[in-house]
Amino acid sequence: MFKFPKLTASGFTLALALTTTAMVPALTPQVAEAASKADINSDSQAALNSLYAGNPTAKLIGSRAKAILIFPSIVKAGLVFGGAYGEGELLADGGVADYYNSFSGSWGLQAGAQSYGYAVFLMSDNAVKYLKESSGLEIGVGPTVVVVDEGVARNLSTSTLKDDAYAFVFDQKGLMAGVSIEGTKISKIKQ
Repeated sequence: MFKFPKLTASGFTLALALTTTAMVPALTPQVAEAASKADINSDSQAALNSLYAGNPTAKLIGSRAKAILIFPSIVKAGLVFGGAYGEGELLADGGVADYYNSFSGSWGLQAGAQSYGYAVFLMSDNAVKYLKESSGLEIGVGPTVVVVDEGVARNLSTSTLKDDAYAFVFDQKGLMAGVSIEGTKISKIKQ
């Protein structure tokens, strides 16, 4: 009869550290490339075009939005304690209005690394004003942000868009299950 080898806490930690270390280099080049405004602009536009091409609801909402926060690549890693970080921009009035970063921290049963992008479509002048006049935006505090998944997307149309903001998570890659942007802090990058 086959017996599974006994795995100690230190053995598990070592195995997990090696797995996470092996995964992070595959995920980090996108973040390293987003160092300049030109890179953020290029990456954000490519991500938004890709989102629109694959999601007609996002394109519909984008056509009605007052402004769009786009984060083309967020990298998340964790081993009990985790964090996610990325840089993006605010698009308004046909151009780039400002640059922002996205940060979230978490703790609990988690292990691994992943990357993803997300866009927040700000639908009202009040939502845009809140973002610009406050010290940023925390998803879950302030304007109502609806995270759009396939179920929500089926029920959205131009006549049902009533919330302050809609968020789409896209291009998820990596070893962690699920993505939550609840509690994410979005702050203007000081330049």
